[in-house]
Amino acid sequence: MPGTDPAQAIAAVFAELPDLPHLPELPGRGPGGDLVGRTAALLVGMPVETTTGGWRLAARPGRDASRAASMLARDLDELEEAAQNWDGPFKVQACGPWTMAAAIELTRRRDPALADPGAVADLTASLAEGVAAHVAEVSKRVPGATVLLQLDEPSLPAALAGAVPSASGLNRITEVEGATAAAGLRTILTGAGVFSIVHCCAPAAPLTVIAAAGAGAVSLDLSLLRRDEEDGLAETVEAGLGVLAGATGTAGPGRQPGRPPAPRDVAQRVRELWHRIGQPPAAATASVVITPSCGLAGATPAAARQILARCRDAARILPELIEEGQP
Repeated sequence: MPGTDPAQAIAAVFAELPDLPHLPELPGRGPGGDLVGRTAALLVGMPVETTTGGWRLAARPGRDASRAASMLARDLDELEEAAQNWDGPFKVQACGPWTMAAAIELTRRRDPALADPGAVADLTASLAEGVAAHVAEVSKRVPGATVLLQLDEPSLPAALAGAVPSASGLNRITEVEGATAAAGLRTILTGAGVFSIVHCCAPAAPLTVIAAAGAGAVSLDLSLLRRDEEDGLAETVEAGLGVLAGATGTAGPGRQPGRPPAPRDVAQRVRELWHRIGQPPAAATASVVITPSCGLAGATPAAARQILARCRDAARILPELIEEGQP
């Protein structure tokens, strides 16, 4: 979400997404508010620090990690205040192990931790412990909530394809095997012990790996789904996974300006996809959550709320379209 005030962001989320609110991330606060830094605050016994290029493993805890932990603690305090008497589903997010390993540098050299299998194993174990503790803390502060966990893995396709660059940029880190990637994800998901979602907003989202990891749902950007990948999505749905469908674009730098689609158009896009992959239309209302295509940090606060409202309204229109029997 945009901005730097967690209370405002949490209030916006509860107002616009009353059926499935979440704990927002605020990258605008700088290091520690970003996806990797925020999740680094969850790591157990594995300190990190900032560099000119991002984050790296550190010999001892320092100011950067302390700042990230402080921001997360404030967010939880604000959540506890805002979510009094909440008794529905509530989603928390964390960066997944493969994106963390691709983004965090090793202590003594600038290569990503992904280049060192031992570092990846340690990072995964540390993250699993930290994510489980985070889920438990949210459950404690909002005792009526049914907590859901989302792991964000934008770098997973690159890790699988051997496309993550070395420090020099002249080489690429050896590709991660699909079974290894699934096992790493499974370690985090199993440790959390709650319904889980894996989000990948990059092209070629690895649906089979996500399913093999034991996720309950996959979240992806529909605009990046090629026609030849739709059979894979159908198999994922038939395997029982839910779909968080990124069906409406986000606003901000690098995004195409223009009039946003109406909620009915967003719902129709999901309805048409369901028709193409050969799934019973009525199952869409039980299997699909309509979401923005990716994060909203680049939008204005007003635009972010409008996009969330559009997703909410599209979800309420979807059953209508299904009853009308539109193709």
